[in-house]
Amino acid sequence: MATPMSANELLAALLAKGLTVVEEGNWRTHNRNSKGAWGPVNGVMIHHTVTKGTGPAATVGIVRNGYADLPGPLCHGMIAKDGRIHLIGYGRTNHAGLGDDDVLQAVVAEKQLPSDNEANTDGNRHFYGFECENLGDGKDPWPDCQLEAIEKAATAICRHHEWTAASVIGHKEWQPGKIDPHGFNMDEMRDGIDDRLGTKPARPKPPARPPFPGRGAFGPGQSNGSILLLGQQLVRRGFGKHYRVGPSKSWGEADRLNLADFQRSNKQLTGDADGYPGPLTWHILFS
Repeated sequence: MATPMSANELLAALLAKGLTVVEEGNWRTHNRNSKGAWGPVNGVMIHHTVTKGTGPAATVGIVRNGYADLPGPLCHGMIAKDGRIHLIGYGRTNHAGLGDDDVLQAVVAEKQLPSDNEANTDGNRHFYGFECENLGDGKDPWPDCQLEAIEKAATAICRHHEWTAASVIGHKEWQPGKIDPHGFNMDEMRDGIDDRLGTKPARPKPPARPPFPGRGAFGPGQSNGSILLLGQQLVRRGFGKHYRVGPSKSWGEADRLNLADFQRSNKQLTGDADGYPGPLTWHILFS
């Protein structure tokens, strides 16, 4: 928990990491502070923009101005494919929305993140937000210079606040149903940040793979904890785009569609991509 960096401190911290920074318009006073508090801050949140990397101008316009139902600014900084960081706003921005209070408490304590299954806490107050230029379809590449810029930007903020990389999360780890950032692994990103900070902790062992409950546990009319586990793991793996409000214990068509997407993404499962889990799908999903 910390007082937010000043605009000057944020700019200086990014420049000190050797990043190329573009100051967009009145970014120092462009915010949503009239709608709620900004701070105390607890972490950094990473997003993707769902825009094509044909040049940052259009993306900058979107994250500065927002949409009719989601006014800008939509982030503090937009990290383009060329690695440049465009400063968009300073203060409260519309990037995080409502998320899970248990996740926030884990970020504050810098502990392993729980599954996000609620949307009950204002994230715009507590997180710095970086939108990163990418379609988010799992096919659009993430250039090395862009990934390095994300890592360095998060490192700069963590160093200022004396945080570890456990204070850096993806939108998909905060709000149920979100999949961003899609296309790179957040644990690997955190490892890189901790390497730069010199604070790399011993990573806890991943939880044991839950036993496969049998095919009969999944399908129309079924409701049980295994369905919720399946949905949460699909979101964690970046295959939750068909959920509107996140997974639940009740089987729905969104579960089937998300699982089918996962099956089609794995060469071992493409021959059986019907959206229903068998033992092999379960084993690979929870690997």
